[in-house]
Amino acid sequence: MSGPRDPWADPSTQAEPGYAGPPPTAPPPGYGTPYGYGPTAPYGSPYGAPPPYAPPPYGSPYPTFGPPGYGAQPRGPQRPGQVVGAAVLSFVQGAIVLVASLYVWFFASIAGLAVEENPGAAPAMAHEFTRLGTTLAIIQIGTVVLLVVGGILALTRRSRVAFATVVTAHAVQVALALYWLMRLNDLLGPAAAAEGVGGVLAVFSLFFSAVPLVALGLLLIGNGRRWFTAPQV
Repeated sequence: MSGPRDPWADPSTQAEPGYAGPPPTAPPPGYGTPYGYGPTAPYGSPYGAPPPYAPPPYGSPYPTFGPPGYGAQPRGPQRPGQVVGAAVLSFVQGAIVLVASLYVWFFASIAGLAVEENPGAAPAMAHEFTRLGTTLAIIQIGTVVLLVVGGILALTRRSRVAFATVVTAHAVQVALALYWLMRLNDLLGPAAAAEGVGGVLAVFSLFFSAVPLVALGLLLIGNGRRWFTAPQV
């Protein structure tokens, strides 16, 4: 299409076409989907919509089990319940004997004061109990220390020394209970049998020997003995 012709122009001169505006432009070609593939989904999920399900990433999120790393120490065998029970009974017996020893020392001191005030009038049983009670109270306090040491060794050591210590501590308690039974029967003499005091003394002796007997059973039978005497790997 040409613009309007100038009426004053030379008719022999060919007029140049007028300006028709810029040439039309087309949009740049986009990156379409390759041939043979369907349309691709937009990136991400719309706002507010739950994320689509996807398989977990490669690798297991759970810890794996295997041999310990370099420098890690394997866990040793656990201490049997019999050994722990015997150690606890050692502490219980130690507390009982400590209280009983203080009572024996207290009554022996009172008997000693009575004997000192009137030695001739005091019966022979008072003299004997003063001497015997004070001595045995000191010995029994020493056995309390042995019980505590034996209980601690049983909980912390696995050796024949620990085994011998805790067994000896409880065996001494049984021996002391039997000794008290015999000595008190001798002190009371015929009065013990006549008034039925002998049965009370037997119960008294059984009370102080019950805990050590149970502890010895735990230590000398089954897993308690094997824990200390079996060869250690």
